Amino acid sequence: MENENRLKSECAKCHIEDKICKKPDGKFPKFCATILYPKAIQDSIEELSNEKIKHFVKMASLQEAECYAFRENRPSYRYPTKPRIQEIIEFAKKMDFKRLGIAFCLGFSKEAEILTKILENNGFEVVSVVCKVGGKDKELLGLKDHEKIRIGEYESMCNPIAQAKVLNEAETDFNIMLGLCVGHDSLFIKFSEAMTTVFAVKDRLLGHNPLAAIYTSHSYYNRFLSSDYKV
Repeated sequence: MENENRLKSECAKCHIEDKICKKPDGKFPKFCATILYPKAIQDSIEELSNEKIKHFVKMASLQEAECYAFRENRPSYRYPTKPRIQEIIEFAKKMDFKRLGIAFCLGFSKEAEILTKILENNGFEVVSVVCKVGGKDKELLGLKDHEKIRIGEYESMCNPIAQAKVLNEAETDFNIMLGLCVGHDSLFIKFSEAMTTVFAVKDRLLGHNPLAAIYTSHSYYNRFLSSDYKV
């Protein structure tokens, strides 16, 4: 009942420049998560008592910093220097990961092949598993024929749970998601025993660049911001 009367975190609506999450003496709005959720923040710090977690967090922060050049310059300008594929490779090496898993969508087969070659060229063993693994009919889900993509045909279900379990059985050190559908990606993350990162997400219309709809929300996709428009 306490949470029902409590202000909720709305960091996305904060327009304060010198905010408290960036500097100790910063300012904050009434919906500031740093102020509203001290227990959650303290609990997160206590998780660092686990040396494996602390090392993972430390290497992630180090990787973040190394993605910018000329950090020592003053005034400081951020010059990004690395694409995400390079970040993944460097981070995996920092963590001393040897065996990487790739969970990919069938529609990303060519991309998965290239990604595998790049990772193998960098010394990793790669285990890859496609979304259709097992070849089980979508009718197992209770879908009717007219609810399939290919009406009137046999259609294998995407099985992200199986993808996760295959990689679990292969004892991968780190998993990479490539193009899994909305919802399927959630299930993979839930059932994966190894930590997981995302190389690319699926956006069928926008060339797998979902932020394009956000970047053009003032023009082509302004309907999403209209109070009269509902999806």
